[in-house]
Amino acid sequence: MSDWISHPENIVFLILAVVMVGAGFRSVTSRNVVHSVLFLVVALASSAALFLLLGAEFVAWTVVLVYIGAVIVLFLFGIMITRAPLGTETQLSHSNQTKVGAAIVSGALFALITVATLQGFGDTEFVASPTRTEDVGLSIFQRFVIPFEVVSVVLLAALIGGIVLARRDPVSSDDLATPEVTGVATTPSTNVAALADRPAQGGGA
Repeated sequence: MSDWISHPENIVFLILAVVMVGAGFRSVTSRNVVHSVLFLVVALASSAALFLLLGAEFVAWTVVLVYIGAVIVLFLFGIMITRAPLGTETQLSHSNQTKVGAAIVSGALFALITVATLQGFGDTEFVASPTRTEDVGLSIFQRFVIPFEVVSVVLLAALIGGIVLARRDPVSSDDLATPEVTGVATTPSTNVAALADRPAQGGGA
């Protein structure tokens, strides 16, 4: 352990990992939608810094430009155009059973990923070396072309969903009509006449 902590890059990794986990936790537990998005920005920025430590500069700046620079802005625009509440929303709080279930599922998923990573790589030492953009492009459009296209379809579906949520039907003149009371439509003139008759009715009583 002392040998591991003696390397400066490991200390930086530990700090970034703690910040990313904390920001991710606050992103899903905050009751303020805007605060959740800002915590997500911190988590994504920490992940980009981790990619820089691994020597994957292209992936790191892709995370910054695409996720932080585009997706987060899309989230904020979605919040604004759908008129979502910006303050603290008590309705976003789930029951204790839901929270316990989510914690159990998250812990089990974390344990599964940890075991799979340790069994797959073990004590293998990785040397951080710069990755060429050409190699990344060839890997995406040759080996991982199908997952890449699936992600593009998912993003298209999200865009269509945002348009549907933001769409507002035009208000017709019938919706703006004043409701009728006792078979007689109320108009400004009838309202004034009714107010003028009230003192006389009160005096007669």
